[in-house]
Amino acid sequence: MSDVREDSPASQGFPLELGEDLARTRDWLHEFAASVIRPVAAEWDEREETPWPVLEQAAKIGLYSLDFYTHQYLEPSGLGIPVVFEELFWGDAGIGLTLAGSTLAVAAVATNGTPDQIAEWCPQMFGGPGEVKLGAFCSSEPDAGSDVGAIRTRAEYDAAHDEWVLNGVKTWATNGGIANVHVVVATVDPALGSRGQANFIVPPGTAGLSMGQKFRKHGIRASHTAEVVLSDVRVPGRCVVGGRERLAERLARVREGGRAGEQAAMRTFETTRPGVAAMAVGVARAAVEYAAEYSRTRVQFGRPIGQNQGVAFMLADMQASVDAARLLTWRAAWMARQGKPFTRAEGSMSKLVAGETAVRVTEQAIQILGGNGYTREFPVERWHRDAKIFTIFEGTSEIQRLIIGRAVTGLDVRLGSLTGVGTRWPEPITRRSNHGASSVLRVRSYPRRRVRSRCRSTPQANSTG
Repeated sequence: MSDVREDSPASQGFPLELGEDLARTRDWLHEFAASVIRPVAAEWDEREETPWPVLEQAAKIGLYSLDFYTHQYLEPSGLGIPVVFEELFWGDAGIGLTLAGSTLAVAAVATNGTPDQIAEWCPQMFGGPGEVKLGAFCSSEPDAGSDVGAIRTRAEYDAAHDEWVLNGVKTWATNGGIANVHVVVATVDPALGSRGQANFIVPPGTAGLSMGQKFRKHGIRASHTAEVVLSDVRVPGRCVVGGRERLAERLARVREGGRAGEQAAMRTFETTRPGVAAMAVGVARAAVEYAAEYSRTRVQFGRPIGQNQGVAFMLADMQASVDAARLLTWRAAWMARQGKPFTRAEGSMSKLVAGETAVRVTEQAIQILGGNGYTREFPVERWHRDAKIFTIFEGTSEIQRLIIGRAVTGLDVRLGSLTGVGTRWPEPITRRSNHGASSVLRVRSYPRRRVRSRCRSTPQANSTG
């Protein structure tokens, strides 16, 4: 249910223009991105380290703070967070993700936590000037990426000590291992699959939590991404998000055949998808603006290359795509703020279109710059590397299409269909590989198989959909 009154200005319709306050916020953020983030973006990309000085500068002016993000989240039109993320990621995606990375963990607590949990833990994910802190949301595992139902991290309740005991390994965690507060998705009742999962808050300094492998990534390299290893991690009973009583009621309802509501990780991702889409729009917009300016100043054959139809038409398509992605993002963010359900998967639409637009237009920007675009002397190659993540994290493009397909058709669209007859890949061969003492990454390979022609009427023997 929306907390916006029916007679409020925001409830009157979808806004196509920003209000004065939000426009001023946008300009303020743009100045920070242009004067603070962009000048050091290439350096921190090369160093592949958390840009603590930028975080500190942002904290000093109130940008990196719980109050700021809360104010934007509660902005009546719903466009506060998309505007913030677009400008930060226009500056640089890696640094932008460092500035925004704690918000995913905050969202996990804020969307389902008790008032006491929100008040206690959310401020500890930001800190303040001179004492900057981080939050980390830990969902993915070596064998559970898109398939959140395959999460193996266990949470067992120790009634004698009123503590939850967590064991498992998380991977691809932004701020993982260096955060002050970790929010971990774990299975309480394996028999219930994803419906038996919950989010758990791991307080600062908790014994048994450690950082595993730190990943060296293709893009967003200024953002810290690592494994999080949980070995007999004990947290107070009050640290299950939403409270132990609510969890017990939900599990009992599921065991009796009732509905569980949204799965813990998916509820968080659905909340944040328009924000992630806005990040992609920021990267894409940066590429279009840079390529357009280059086309006006780069002279070949006696005239600016932008006068060539091939370049101008490419830029026209790029600009139209970015504007379309922004409108889809704003629509989803506005709907979420008004409490309108995503009946046609509008959140997934925004992320799908914005993410794939970012990849496409950054590649086109490289093409317009030619050889220059392929070098690190120009930022477009970095933006292209950064853009690819938006088709992968917080739900791959394929997962978004699955969600949208279900909404459009009203049918139970399945993963893994190869030929239209419901065939599946065989189970992968799983082998252990050693990547450090704490790593339990698996390397998967698939045996070769013949895929029958679609014109054959007999389905594969294992065609279970």
